[in-house]
Order: sequence, then structure tokens, then C-alpha cells
Amino acid sequence: MNEDFLQYVWKYKMFSKIDFKTTNNERLTIIKPGLHNKNAGPDFLNAHLKIENQTWIGNVEIHLKASDWYVHHHEIDVNYDAVILHVVWENDADIFMKNNKPIPTFVLKDLINEGVLNNYRKLFFTPTSWIPCDTAIATIDSFTLANWKERLFFERLERKSEEINGLLQQENNNFEAVLFQLLAKNFGLKINGDVFLRLAQSVPFSILQKMSFNENQFAALLFGQAGFLSGDVQDEYYQQLKIEYTYLKHKYKLNSLPNSQFSFFRMRPNNFPTIRIAQLVSLFQKHQNLFSKLIEINNLKEFYELFSIEMNLFWKTHYNFESLSKTAPKKLSNSFVDLLIINTIIPLQFLYQKSRGEVDEESFLEILKEMKPEKNNIISKFSEIKIKAKSAFDSQALLELKNNYCAPKRCLECAIGVQLLKR
Repeated sequence: MNEDFLQYVWKYKMFSKIDFKTTNNERLTIIKPGLHNKNAGPDFLNAHLKIENQTWIGNVEIHLKASDWYVHHHEIDVNYDAVILHVVWENDADIFMKNNKPIPTFVLKDLINEGVLNNYRKLFFTPTSWIPCDTAIATIDSFTLANWKERLFFERLERKSEEINGLLQQENNNFEAVLFQLLAKNFGLKINGDVFLRLAQSVPFSILQKMSFNENQFAALLFGQAGFLSGDVQDEYYQQLKIEYTYLKHKYKLNSLPNSQFSFFRMRPNNFPTIRIAQLVSLFQKHQNLFSKLIEINNLKEFYELFSIEMNLFWKTHYNFESLSKTAPKKLSNSFVDLLIINTIIPLQFLYQKSRGEVDEESFLEILKEMKPEKNNIISKFSEIKIKAKSAFDSQALLELKNNYCAPKRCLECAIGVQLLKR
């Protein structure tokens, strides 16, 4: 038993009968349970109750044991002076206000619907389950599931946009600069994402923007900052970049990263850091003011067209600076662009639209529902319990569900958990 469950029972009046009495044998009528308070202070605010013939408006505090009132030192906290009812699972002590007047107490132990109590135990005390409701989630009706997934998706989007907002503040609300940093991080994928972000932040964006008009200068700047031009490769293109970077490094007083921070281990050649940096160069060299172009796009086809880039000839026959390889175009795949859209573009568009007070939620949903679902262990596990992701919208919602509701057991805040408890 925990307080969250008792709060849930009180909030939704999940009682087995309707005639209530306080521990002092006074009739209790719950007119309004109050507003659930997630911040400091009493658990429910502005509740409307009738005790005997007197109507009260005030706050309600909920505890497992009545004695918790003193354990938490509420008797000396002015925030609890307006408590009109103490709701407990077990009444193990008499509780008094500062004026030594007893606080009306309501005991839930014998009043909770037995079915609700059994459902609660199934959800919270099944240690071997992957998620608390893994044997029951497939029985949830499609309407509830669809509406909950939409809310989950936008919760995930809100959180991503908040993380981006931190970068925006660092860059004085320069969306172009933040777009470059986020794309760089995502070009690095999970393994190299953090070092790619550090690479993007290692040069002031004003310099990067200036260099992006010249492909060789831009390539020299990024490869040099990544530490890939510190060797002695006897190749004309490599030597050109090295000379150019030596000049830029001196001119702008730059400090490069050690290339040992970039991982090539167990990676597919197309995901090598050298290839991803070269693609980043090609993308920003092709599209000046990329953010202004991306912000206007609201369909998947145009995104794919925008990210259709041609690599420098050198990289068509190389995966690194040292070794020649078979000719391959090394274009950005649609699945890779999907990741960019999910993790960078839509969150950035969302944040930009919010700043202008005109969020087009439907366009985000349409794009995500047109994209294929992501493939990972979490989505596979949901499929095993008969919750299949048909699109990227579904997979994003399910990731949010697993990581931020199922894992921390926030079943009482989850539409699925609430419906299962009510059965």
C-alpha cells in the first residue's frame, strides 16, 4: 500500500459504499474531493465536505498512518492549518491542530472496493512482469489507447523541446546554430552523439556559417576540429584540407578535439564518424539558412528531398582518409532521415511554433503516422504483448509509456492503469 494509491481512491471516490463516518462517528459527505496538489502542501486543495450538518471548504491530507502527521511535522507547518479532513489507511494515533482541537479523520481501510484493491495488487506487486500490466494491456479499448498515445507523444515532444530550449538560451535564441548542433549530435548517432555535439560547439556558429559557403573550408574546419587532420596521409584532398585547417586554426585560435574520442568500433562503415562529418558538410554546403527551409516543410516527401545530398568525390571511394574502397554514393537513407525528423526537426519546429503561439499539432501527427516505426527492444517487447507499433507516432508514444510511466510504475497517472484499476 502507498499514499499514491490512497490519493487515487480519494480523487475518484473508489469506495465500496456511500455512507461514511469519521473516527468520531460523525456523518461525512464528500461534495468535492478537491484539486489534487502535486506540489508542496496538503494533497488536495479546496475540497468541499459536509461533516454532520456543517459544510466545510478547505484542504485534505492523506497518509498511510495517522501518526505520519507528526512524522512529517505538519503540526508546525502553517500550510496545513486549513486541513479540514485527515484521510488515512490506518488510524493509529489521535491528531490535533495547533489549538488542540482534533482533526476529523476518515479511515479508508475497510471502504475501498475489493475489485479495485485486487487490481492494484496485480499492477504493483507482480515483480516478474516486463511492465505492470503486460498481461492486460492488450484488453484496453482502442479509443482509450489511441487518445493516451497521442498525449504520450506530445509529452515526449514537450520534454525534447525543453532540452532544446536549454541550447537556445546558450545560443541567444539562434535557431540556426541550435539546428546545426542538434543535427550534428544526431549524425553521430547514439555512440558518437555526444562528441559530435562537442564538435559542433567547438567553433562559434558565426564562423561555421561563414565557412559553409566554401565546401573545402567547411570540411577542413570540421575534420580539423575533430582531430582527423593531424596525421600524415599522402593524398591531395587530405593535404588541401590540412593546409586550410592550419590557417583557420591559427586565424580563429581554435582548439581541436582528440580524434580518439570518436568511435569506429563495431560500426557499419556508412556510420563511420568520417562519413557522417562529410555528409554534414555536404548538407550545410548545399542548403544555406537550412532552418528557414526546414521550418516551412510539413510533409515527409519534402523532407526526403531536402536531405538528398551528393557527397564530395573523395568520399565516394573512401570511408576514412587512409584507405581506398569500392565506389559507393553514401547517401542519407530515408530511415536515417526519419531519425533526424523525430529527434531534431519536429521538436525544433514545435518549439519554434510555440514561441510564435501557433502550434500545428495535426501536421506533426500526420508526418509521424506516415513514417515507419522505430526498431528497438522496447518496441519488440510491446509487439510480444500484442501492442504493435504501426508508425513512428506509435513507437514514440510507446517509448514514452515504457520509460516514463511503466518503468517508474506511474500506473495511477496512466490512462491504461486507471482503466485497469476501475474494472
